[in-house]
Amino acid sequence: MEISEDPEFCSMIDRLRDEIENDTGEVPEAFEELAATDDPEELHRVLTAPGQPLWAREIAAYTLGVAGDPRAFEALVLLLNHRDPERCVTAAHALARLGDPRTARAAAALATNELRAAYALLPVRLLAELRAPESVPALITVLGRRLRADDPHWRVGLACVEGLGSLGDPRARPALEAALPHPRLGAAAGRSLTRLDPAG
Repeated sequence: MEISEDPEFCSMIDRLRDEIENDTGEVPEAFEELAATDDPEELHRVLTAPGQPLWAREIAAYTLGVAGDPRAFEALVLLLNHRDPERCVTAAHALARLGDPRTARAAAALATNELRAAYALLPVRLLAELRAPESVPALITVLGRRLRADDPHWRVGLACVEGLGSLGDPRARPALEAALPHPRLGAAAGRSLTRLDPAG
């Protein structure tokens, strides 16, 4: 698929164009040029050159990431940890397609960092999508911290419950059973338990 036909890329470009217009009132010519290029060396130059705006780094990292260029990894991980959830969505999408063996370890570190619990939703979803060795242990750890009925990050817990169900690993059974009494997680935990490998 051409990058210009990638729905996630098109959504990112529209979002960034709106951000620039709201901020400065005018989209620079460099924006349109960068959005139209697929030259990996030019994209890498933009990614590493000092003084580049965030929108340029995001376009370059995403385009390199979906092309499987490992030079995008560090920038995408930083975007995955961004306070703006839309940037996290874009970064997670590119990281899932990058195929870098470091991705799951980085996502697990972000997901399990309790100081960043408010931003853990996308790393948790990425772990479930990656189906890596790090996925189940990290999701179990995060879910265990989200079981208080008044936990403000219950959506992160819900993503863990759903991710563990999709992964189907029997090691998740105790964590999912512990989530059954939770007023917001219980129903999903019950559904996920039915999806676990019966061999466990």
